[in-house]
Amino acid sequence: MTIKRIGVMTGGGDCPGLNPVIRAVVLAARARGWEVMGIEDATHGLVNLDYRSPRGNRLLDVGDVDDILQTGGTILGTSNKSDPWNFVVEKEGVKTTIDVSATAVENYHKLGLDALISIGGDGSMKIAQKFCDLGCKIVGVPKTIDQDVAATDTTFGFMTAVQCATDALDRLHDTAESHDRVMLLEVMGRDAGHIALHAAMAGDAHICLLPEIPYRIAPLVEKIKTRKANGKPYSIVVVAEGAHPHDGEASIEKKLGEMPKLFGAAQRLAVALEPHLDLDVRATILGHLQRGGSPVQFDRILGTRYGVGAVEAVEEGKFGQMVSLRNHQITTVSIKEAIEKQRLVDPQGQLVHAARSVGICFGDE
Repeated sequence: MTIKRIGVMTGGGDCPGLNPVIRAVVLAARARGWEVMGIEDATHGLVNLDYRSPRGNRLLDVGDVDDILQTGGTILGTSNKSDPWNFVVEKEGVKTTIDVSATAVENYHKLGLDALISIGGDGSMKIAQKFCDLGCKIVGVPKTIDQDVAATDTTFGFMTAVQCATDALDRLHDTAESHDRVMLLEVMGRDAGHIALHAAMAGDAHICLLPEIPYRIAPLVEKIKTRKANGKPYSIVVVAEGAHPHDGEASIEKKLGEMPKLFGAAQRLAVALEPHLDLDVRATILGHLQRGGSPVQFDRILGTRYGVGAVEAVEEGKFGQMVSLRNHQITTVSIKEAIEKQRLVDPQGQLVHAARSVGICFGDE
């Protein structure tokens, strides 16, 4: 098929490396003589062609992507509240969800798009597959700091998030040792503990709690008391936001039309630990600091490779596919394969084994 105009949009949470992908898509597409339409705020720009926040849908040229390689966020805006199949609207003062997918598909054609590159995580890829099922020509790009998208060795944004968490742990070490405190750092990741595990190993944590390994309080108390008895009256604990005790569930808040929010894992742990210790326990929630800021060099390069790979996939007619990194090579896999399951930490895997071998406690011992 002859390509004249493609669209590009970013969905879900913001993520370091989004702008490098957009930049690569624009540069690679314009080099082929294609027009590139930037879709504003995920699918909001497809659901409503008059949507403006702040710029609206617009054609992107080379000048629009100058100097964005090193910047965080996304010049297109993004949203995790724009699922066209569960779109939140207000009727008579009451919020409800409706299906506006037919409108989104109609507007896809009104915009004159020959294909659409959708950059997002597992939720965005599920939406992309639904668009494919309705006849739209979609190529996916895996984006998430959580590292939970399957069918790819890694996603861009993850390394930057891990570096942010590691930097925080380095700082917490100083104050923990100075005040003889137990310092808890809560990190993102939703149902996957990849950020927590990697940061704990890189940041010399003593305890690491993951969603994949339910914890008990007794082993944690024993670890902290043993360290104190050995002349180390401080401890560093990394807590994934989805971590939970073996007899409980993760702390979740649900709102209409939004992804469930995980919060409070570290504070809940602090409350549970304090009665058993004669040390101060303090919790720090790293939160959205992990999403912002300049992407590290790995994510700049991977984002660029993914953007170029997505344009090449469009050129080759590989629709319904997601670009993927496998064995250091950019390839494509079906979006269906990518959304079949989440990529979670393997409790029996090599990383967990290595962490246990250097003394990190997971609370299940």
